[in-house]
Amino acid sequence: MTADASPTPAPTSRAFVSLIGAGPGDPGLLTLRGAEALRQADVVLFDYLANPELLRHCPQAETIYVGKKGFSEYISQEQINALLVDKAREGGGKRVARLKGGDVFVFGRGGEEAEACVQAGIPFEVVPGVTSAIAAPAYAGIPVTHREAARSFAVLTGNTKEGGAHYERLSGVDTLVLLMGVRNLDQIAADLIAAGRDPQTPAATVQWGTTARQRVATGTLATIAQAVREAGLEAPAVTVVGEVARLRDTLRWFDKVPGVGGPLAGRTVAVTRTRGGASALSDVLRARGADVLEVPLIRFADTGDEAALHARLRDLTGVTWLLLTSNQAVTALFTHLRRLGLDARHLGGVRLAAVGPSTARSLEEGGLRADFVPSTPGARHLGAELPAQAGDLVLHLTSQVAEDDLQRGLEARGVRYERAELYRTEPAQMTQHALARLRQADVVTLASGSAARHLAALAGTDFAVAAMGPQTADAARAAGFARVTVAQEAALEALADAAQAALAGTQEAATPPSI
Repeated sequence: MTADASPTPAPTSRAFVSLIGAGPGDPGLLTLRGAEALRQADVVLFDYLANPELLRHCPQAETIYVGKKGFSEYISQEQINALLVDKAREGGGKRVARLKGGDVFVFGRGGEEAEACVQAGIPFEVVPGVTSAIAAPAYAGIPVTHREAARSFAVLTGNTKEGGAHYERLSGVDTLVLLMGVRNLDQIAADLIAAGRDPQTPAATVQWGTTARQRVATGTLATIAQAVREAGLEAPAVTVVGEVARLRDTLRWFDKVPGVGGPLAGRTVAVTRTRGGASALSDVLRARGADVLEVPLIRFADTGDEAALHARLRDLTGVTWLLLTSNQAVTALFTHLRRLGLDARHLGGVRLAAVGPSTARSLEEGGLRADFVPSTPGARHLGAELPAQAGDLVLHLTSQVAEDDLQRGLEARGVRYERAELYRTEPAQMTQHALARLRQADVVTLASGSAARHLAALAGTDFAVAAMGPQTADAARAAGFARVTVAQEAALEALADAAQAALAGTQEAATPPSI
């Protein structure tokens, strides 16, 4: 019987690490277990090939970009290992998710990170991911095995140091899948031919496989490097060498799916949202082929004076109308009623007005029906159309940064206006990596004036923006944005139309595509 060379340290309380394969790029290919581990995480370390959209599963977590793109490492592997351990031990123990492109153990150094956890005495789990070695060829219409063409395959890195001797050992393997080899493709092809591979063996290279940016170059082992150069393909890319590459002509499917290659194909649309929210607009844009970047510009926080708010909510005597001008206002209202031990019945003596149909739907989900919704969404229209009489008292439940259009419109009609701070709107923190990605967007969507102001303060105004309605557009122009396209109505499809029109350089929204 032998003993370990050194005892394993005792685990830190609550500390836990999830090593998660993020999949090949399509956010829909994250596993269910991976999504659940992200939801439970306190801290997330993610790399270049992990789609940032996956961070929507962990709005509560601290997120740290650890780079690792191609040959230029943003942070060394040893530093990542140390950071993983340090974050897990922090504050008495945290749940840390390490989000890695593709699969954890397929050339992802996941084994080294797992060893770091073992050495530190931190419990961990491995959540396998869909590897690009199989997924990228599949999305290009290339199966890595086929009963009539290939009964075996091997996955290799683009490392050329081992040369021909290494490739000779693979002479009996039908399909070769090369990861991280696009820069060395000339040398790899030459070495494979020297090791006995037929120069006429079919080959294909897939860049950004499984995403809207997917591009494919085809040729033979002798010509694939030149074909890749002519197509302008770069990393990340996967190269397939073998008879199965011929099947692309027959099995090509991904770029024939509705939306792929659509009117927004190859364009990046940034969707601004709250830190904790997810955007249904993203799905609409993806259906048109866009590469969507979700950008949390603002976060919601509790009111700065809960005592004053609760005193006002307890006693609504004399209030004729409650005005709710956002979905967050509805959410916060129900939250504070619960804290007071009250429910929707407490509002039975007042009438409810919603700024638009979306806010009205949020009320209905809570069991309340809006008594009034203006014909055109927006605070300005609510102020002009609200069926209140001179002398009536209205209570506007909103944030500390609410614009004064509504107040001015009502007071001009002799309606008494009162405002209560129901919640606070604050800037969300953004990493330099996220900020750099935002600045690469072709167009940014804005759903509120506060989003326009936060975007201007955070990243400047050199963006084409698509605004949800004239009031948001006015706020965007006031913040300094010069290229503003206005959605024709307060609907997600209309905002997507505006984004599409902005990219076309027009001010009129385009007709939605038939998909």
